[in-house]
Amino acid sequence: MLEKITIQKSCTIEQHRIVVDDMLVWSSATDMPFSDFAKDAFHHLDIDYPKFYKMDALSKLAFLAAEYILRGEDKDELALVLANKSGSLDTDIKHQESIQDTENYYPRPATFVYTLANICAGEISIRHGLQTENAFFIAEEFPEETIFAYADYLLQSNKAKRVLCGWVEYFQEDYRALFYIF
Repeated sequence: MLEKITIQKSCTIEQHRIVVDDMLVWSSATDMPFSDFAKDAFHHLDIDYPKFYKMDALSKLAFLAAEYILRGEDKDELALVLANKSGSLDTDIKHQESIQDTENYYPRPATFVYTLANICAGEISIRHGLQTENAFFIAEEFPEETIFAYADYLLQSNKAKRVLCGWVEYFQEDYRALFYIF
């Protein structure tokens, strides 16, 4: 059943490098924090999307991987299936710290919004007008069999023409995005 799935395109973001279909498309100095890397990678895209600057790190990582892989692609009936290990833990910690700071107590609603891992899928869907199925799984490592089986189901049941699948992990400056279009 799964042999019907073919990878049409891939994108990897890790170690301050962005690779699309095995070709390096952008890189930066390895000593910069992720926030600077993400901002520079976003500027490299040369798009106007002010909401990017309000996103948490996980959403920025997912957004960038989607932007780079979806450039020039048909997004009609494109489903989205993502996974990671730590959910939104990085943002959850920041939100909790803002609550516990008794001298500067001010839990920010803008941070709270990103305390759900699937928000990054929502950001991608909004940006690209995706109106098909989407799912977000949490697993210790990339759940390849589950993701591919779900993608196959979406394709075989005609719920989507193609599926954007991926691993998008961000926790305390350690990050990796690995996206595929099936």
